[in-house]
Amino acid sequence: MSAPLWLAGVSFLLLVPWGGWVERELLRHGIGKRIRVDGPASHQLKSGTATMGGLYFLAGLGIFSVGLALAGHAEVWLPFGAMLGFGLLGAFDDWRGLKDVQGVGWLARSKFWWQWGLGIVLALLLFYASEAHVLLLPLSGRALDIGWWYVPLGALLIVGFSNAVNLTDGLDGLAGGTAAIAYGAYGLLAAARGLSGLSLFCFALVGALLAFLWFNVHPARMFMGDTGSQALGAGLAAVAMLSGHWLLLPLIGLVFVAEALSVMVQVGYFKFTRRRYGEGRRVLRMAPLHHHYELGGWSEVQVTSRFWIVAAVVGALGVALGMR
Repeated sequence: MSAPLWLAGVSFLLLVPWGGWVERELLRHGIGKRIRVDGPASHQLKSGTATMGGLYFLAGLGIFSVGLALAGHAEVWLPFGAMLGFGLLGAFDDWRGLKDVQGVGWLARSKFWWQWGLGIVLALLLFYASEAHVLLLPLSGRALDIGWWYVPLGALLIVGFSNAVNLTDGLDGLAGGTAAIAYGAYGLLAAARGLSGLSLFCFALVGALLAFLWFNVHPARMFMGDTGSQALGAGLAAVAMLSGHWLLLPLIGLVFVAEALSVMVQVGYFKFTRRRYGEGRRVLRMAPLHHHYELGGWSEVQVTSRFWIVAAVVGALGVALGMR
């Protein structure tokens, strides 16, 4: 484990000095966040904050991925390719949002088809590039060869988690911190299976995310945007697939799952009650889930730090289950 941990530290130390320059360059090119009007009113103060900061940690990770590939770990191109592909979709979404006065980017009904198309392509690439298409059962460690089910299940995870992390990215430091914990957990699981390249990739990303968080914690100077959040979700799903620990992803990524489910429940219940009673009703004060707690009186820092705690606990449980 020493090499992945060293790499995380090196990644952080090499990238964090560049954060201020990235922030200034984004703002110099007019890449400042437009806050949507349907969010909490207090968030309007964040308008103009540098966004598309996902380019910052993706660029750093790209450099480390090249180095790892040259060192004989060519498998890192698979998760990085997933991140790059969904990062490009997210960048297009961010760019559309910058051009809209209300901050609304790419419409979901249009974006969804592109995400599914790319998700299927990536799942096929992972299928043909992987020698084993196994799903490891927690506790027993038994490996099941799932064959061609690898492709549809993989596409579902990639698309689902790209959107789940995207929904989580609504408070300063929330998505970046929880993603760093999840990637760290999978880095430990990969190391335990002898997947050194995958473990090194995960911890290089952990260091890059910590460098980004230096500028993203409250009060944030830079947002990751869809460029970063969609990339992180897709990459996490790819890492889970390559590690074999598919079944642990809902646990290790519990915060992301809860955020996505909160939106689904809120929207579904609103539509149902509107048809049934003539007016839409809500389960939560506001969705995603972090806004529910924010409107309930928790400060932004309280919500973020408590979600980090939950992410750390379920991440540790996931590692414990995966190493049995």
